[in-house]
Amino acid sequence: MLSHGRDDKGLAALADHIIDAMRQPVDYLGHQCRFGVSIGIAANSGVDAKQLLVNTDLALYRAKGRGRNRYEFFNEELQSEIVRTKQTADEILGGLERNEFVVYYQPQFDARTLEIVGVEALSRWDHPQRGMLTPDAYIKVAEELNVVALIDRTVLTQALDSFERWSRSHLNIPRVSVNVSARRLEDKDLIKGLRKLAIKKGTVSFELVESIFLDENDELVTWNIEHIKGLGIDIEIDDFGTGHASIVSLLKLRPRRLKIDRQLVTPITSSTAQRQLVSSIIDIGKSLGIEVIAEGVETMEHAQILKELGCDILQGFLFGYPMDAKAFKTFAQSRKWLAAS
Repeated sequence: MLSHGRDDKGLAALADHIIDAMRQPVDYLGHQCRFGVSIGIAANSGVDAKQLLVNTDLALYRAKGRGRNRYEFFNEELQSEIVRTKQTADEILGGLERNEFVVYYQPQFDARTLEIVGVEALSRWDHPQRGMLTPDAYIKVAEELNVVALIDRTVLTQALDSFERWSRSHLNIPRVSVNVSARRLEDKDLIKGLRKLAIKKGTVSFELVESIFLDENDELVTWNIEHIKGLGIDIEIDDFGTGHASIVSLLKLRPRRLKIDRQLVTPITSSTAQRQLVSSIIDIGKSLGIEVIAEGVETMEHAQILKELGCDILQGFLFGYPMDAKAFKTFAQSRKWLAAS
């Protein structure tokens, strides 16, 4: 705490000095110990002592979030961000109570026949003022609120309901894939809840993002995954090639499918190196008996190249955008994507 005047430049210089000093090794019982420090700075601009401490703590939180061993000032931008986040958090909780979270479906196609072989269920927020929102507008705040698992459950329940209605209408959709968060895999009651749903074997897939450290997951996560498979629910690895999954992970997990991230798929029409990379991933999947899905298929050239490389399933805007259950039913019955191909 400084009780007399330093401008922002002086405060920043002091913070830098403290950070540098804290980085120096300390000898303890013959061992060199190293430390780091993150600093939040707030000026007393007419607020009381309690609020001043809150402001410095918020600045400190931002410093940690931006990489640690640095300082950040509390300012109007941070204040506005906090207000927006709080508002979004309140609206998410209200939206869950009012059933504003809905499911959109993006079709997946056999790379050879172009028949629909499944759909991916995607969460959307039908916001009363802002319209239909995709997860990038709310998922970060939802994670902080610890409600992503609840959104996951909502998506699964709605997807199963849609799947049942399609079946009754004789619409032959083989399976539906839903995303499953790391937090949901840590739920000790997950399997108990899934058993109550009586899911028919092979009709549902759980997509696990690659950033769930599959090489180092805990015993509960491993137990849940094995029992998920035991219930006849397939496991898929989402966004393969951009995260942490390894060949060891694939050998241990034995997923039914892996999905190549669109960042890797998009450049294959112009980059030989990128095409070879995607080809290698497909070969890895084939060698392990794992089906391969390619995301981001936006042109017929993409589709043709992926087919030639041996990719099993295609997903992307070329054939179908995400759509609500009613629109998807109409789309699937129309078979109009075949004319476009």
